Amino acid sequence: MYATKPAATYRIPMPVAPIEPNLRSKLDELRGQYTELSEQLVDPGVLSDHRQVAAISIKRAAIAPVVEGYEGYLNAAREAEELAEAIGGDDEELAAFAREELPGVEQKATELIEQIKQTLVTADDRAIGSVILEIRAGTGGDEAALWARDLLEVYTRYASSKGWSVDEMDMVADASLGGIRHAVLNFRGEGVWAELSFEAGVHSVKRVPATETQGRIHTSTCTVAVLPEPEEIEVNIDWSNDVEEHVTTAQGPGGQNVNKVATAVHMIHKPTGVEVRMQETKSQAQNREKAKRLLSARVYEIERQKIDAERAAERKGQIGTGQRSEKIRTYRYQDNIVADQRLDQKFQKNKIIDEADLQPLFDALIEQQTAERLAAL
Repeated sequence: MYATKPAATYRIPMPVAPIEPNLRSKLDELRGQYTELSEQLVDPGVLSDHRQVAAISIKRAAIAPVVEGYEGYLNAAREAEELAEAIGGDDEELAAFAREELPGVEQKATELIEQIKQTLVTADDRAIGSVILEIRAGTGGDEAALWARDLLEVYTRYASSKGWSVDEMDMVADASLGGIRHAVLNFRGEGVWAELSFEAGVHSVKRVPATETQGRIHTSTCTVAVLPEPEEIEVNIDWSNDVEEHVTTAQGPGGQNVNKVATAVHMIHKPTGVEVRMQETKSQAQNREKAKRLLSARVYEIERQKIDAERAAERKGQIGTGQRSEKIRTYRYQDNIVADQRLDQKFQKNKIIDEADLQPLFDALIEQQTAERLAAL
């Protein structure tokens, strides 16, 4: 994605406990990346492209806490070295002061190491500033379509509170009661993948549907897929040879053509079998651009999952893998309860759905995931 300048390897002075060699090497690498990203943000060629500025800013912000923690550790290590030298010196008064100060400096350095590890294991997630979120109505007929619409509204309201941008890429409405059958949206902003990645899976709702006349509670579902949107350099697709493209007229309910002009774009990635259809706009060029983005994200997700599976078998159950078959959450309206299958604690339905306050839920999931990743180091 960018060239990393050679970073100096720092000698960690005693008596502070040293950072493990592999971790120190990674931190030196991130330090160099941070410098490179900072220089790009003052490059006139970069500053002229606001989307590139936003992407670089998100990447820099993701590793900033790690780099700052490392700088703090190095400062504490140097201070500890100076205090150790003073203890061994001839000035008794200075030696006594150093003996009193050294334990606190050592403790600070140890705490910084732990903080660095915690921020490091989530830095890659925070560096992804664009995701494509797909929602499909599942079992439950009209009520499932209404549930998909309600959940999508929660995400868009939450995105607004976070200052994220939202771009509708595709929408298939359910004409009967105003629900949606399928929607594809692009969310952009700092922390968007670190949080929304937890939403991938099956969302089940237990409530009295609008169509129910006897007050009976029904169970309906919708599936959510969250795909990190890669930069072009991160996914290698041979658009000329690997992708088959068809341009047709847009299709409405029942399969009838709704446009006389061929603007809908249907793409098939032959190596993986991934298919996308985009017909949201009346512009063939815009539909093609959106189809390419969605196809790239899906192919990238397949490759990402392969790499994750190869790295460690225990990561198969990791949160946020994008598997649609896994039920992750149940929303019980009568009890005002939202139960996430990955957490012991329960949340209030009115906070999650009515107020779109997902932050406490995401904080709990991030804390759990961080602990799991730290244990795997």
